[in-house]
Amino acid sequence: MPDLVCSVCGQPADRTIKTRCFCERHFLSATHERKHTWRGYTLLIFGLIVFVGLVYFLDSAIKPVLTGSALLWAGVLMALVPAAIWMIFFYLQDRIEPEPKGFLLAVFLLGALLAAAVGSPLLENVFHISKWLYADTAATILGSILVVGFTQEFLKYAAVRYSVYRSSEFDEATDGVIYATAAGLGYATILNIQFVISNGGVALGSSVIRMAVVALAQASFAAITGYFLGRAKFEHEPLWWMPLGLTLAATANGLFNWLRGRVVQSGISLTSASTNPWMGLVLATVVAVLTTGFIIWLVRRDIHSALAEK
Repeated sequence: MPDLVCSVCGQPADRTIKTRCFCERHFLSATHERKHTWRGYTLLIFGLIVFVGLVYFLDSAIKPVLTGSALLWAGVLMALVPAAIWMIFFYLQDRIEPEPKGFLLAVFLLGALLAAAVGSPLLENVFHISKWLYADTAATILGSILVVGFTQEFLKYAAVRYSVYRSSEFDEATDGVIYATAAGLGYATILNIQFVISNGGVALGSSVIRMAVVALAQASFAAITGYFLGRAKFEHEPLWWMPLGLTLAATANGLFNWLRGRVVQSGISLTSASTNPWMGLVLATVVAVLTTGFIIWLVRRDIHSALAEK
């Protein structure tokens, strides 16, 4: 098949997966499961739990007295930690064929920029969600999915789709999950920084839990979109494919926000040290584990299907 070219690099292709053509190198990439990627996600969850426990313990034991700019900067630094943990663990696991640090950082920053410049202003100044989102159960569920969920997930999708997506470095379907997670962590970082700034600083022990919850949730929902992006690049999916992925991610996002609200209403606060803030982290951890497990299953199913066709 000398007239066929690889859908990734443009070189002569002699392998196919469904309707896409691949050279030998990228066929192997497309049918290879990167187990170190999933280990990186597992370590992210574990690392965040350890980080939260450490900060919470130190805050309870030492009771540092921080005020003014010191308290503000401490909160901002904590907001950056989840992304740093993921980057460190990911590169420790992905030594064989790591994604370029520049690309990952660029997508992370783009996700953060879109959150700050588009997402937050749109939700607060256009949709005015603070005025009606928690008015009743129907408003909370529908608003969390159709307004908050779709806004956040589309912007994370855009951070990948209109940047690294067409690059030759995006050469495996799993890369969609990786880059989307970077965008999700960028988005989460801005949400956490805005929370710190709007409160003029935050209590370290209880707020570190909130930051971990936001990071785990935003990364998990972005990973769903990333899976659909990876499939869309390497297979000729129907027109409804990406809208389906965004809808699933937005729905998961919205339902999580609603469940989180139910936790708060039942007297379990995510920000008040006077109750039990750990339940919010438990909820986010369960969501992250289930989402990661589901995506692993989907990727393995796709690989087995491709090898069976071969």
